[in-house]
Amino acid sequence: MATEAQILRLTQWLSPAFPIGAFAWSHGLEAALNEDQVTADTVEDWLRGVLTLGGGWADAVLLAAAYRAKPSEVSEVDAIARAMAPSAERLAETLEQGTAFARTVSDVWPGGRLPALCYPVALGHAGALHDLPLDLTATLYLQAFAAALTSAASRLVPLGQTHAQAILSRLTQLCPEVAKSALSTPLDEISSQSFAADIAAMRHETQYSRLFRS
Repeated sequence: MATEAQILRLTQWLSPAFPIGAFAWSHGLEAALNEDQVTADTVEDWLRGVLTLGGGWADAVLLAAAYRAKPSEVSEVDAIARAMAPSAERLAETLEQGTAFARTVSDVWPGGRLPALCYPVALGHAGALHDLPLDLTATLYLQAFAAALTSAASRLVPLGQTHAQAILSRLTQLCPEVAKSALSTPLDEISSQSFAADIAAMRHETQYSRLFRS
């Protein structure tokens, strides 16, 4: 069972206030909305698919693999994470957030200098080094992932604040089961089935007018 100190550390690491710049990225959602693939009525279904079948689930698999890996093996997990990125912007998204996360954790908490890694890999590696529970780390990561995308949706659709929080509440209920599934999945079985979101991320790179970086 997680201790109060472990919960508080993870809560801080995954807070919107933690300086990784998550607010600047939409994970392809902006392009999907721009092309009318997603509307206020369907955005929750889109986010659920990304969380349970796409980037969210795949990130949790990578997080678990990095957590369980020996320090000398973490770079191999990171290489797979980079290869999984379906577009240049999505690669920049995970690398820039992971680099910022590693730098801040290294500067604030003792435990050694963390290398620049893709975000879920950096979090999994840091979680192991700081002796944080893997299941809780993965679950809270997924909740933070859903929260960041819901925040992007609230600015893009737009959604009212209450509507956005209702969506996030329902997505949060899925996080423990998604984490459980990801933690039992070997790294060589990682996949993504949210093809529309991946294509939207690619198309965002040539979108004329943009608020977000992905």
